[in-house]
Amino acid sequence: MTRYRRTKTHRGIRDIKRAKRTRARTKDLDQIHEDMKTPEKFEQQAVDADLPGLGQHYCIQCSRYFTDAGALSDHYKTKLHKKRLKVLKESPYTQKEAEAAAGLFTDNGKGRVSGVDDATATGLMDT
Repeated sequence: MTRYRRTKTHRGIRDIKRAKRTRARTKDLDQIHEDMKTPEKFEQQAVDADLPGLGQHYCIQCSRYFTDAGALSDHYKTKLHKKRLKVLKESPYTQKEAEAAAGLFTDNGKGRVSGVDDATATGLMDT
């Protein structure tokens, strides 16, 4: 194996890591907050053969399906579920807060003072 061969062997690792990153993607926190507003929608779901437990055992906060009720009750006791509950106590950011953080807000100043015309406010009028 020459030096050239050794340098080219790790090229594919980056592509594998990149593909793996998006596979285990879960819902974002703002999407979970929307789901928590209507929990009755997730209590009785239609049977889906592609989901674990036919889609009948679902943790709304973690957005995960489980095989049976026992696995779901065990999940409620785990550290990961409890951490997710702490994170979800905070309300999600709104679009207005995000724009303000990026510096995209409008600040028009104090505005005009009522009862005073423009000439006296700027000091142009002789007294």
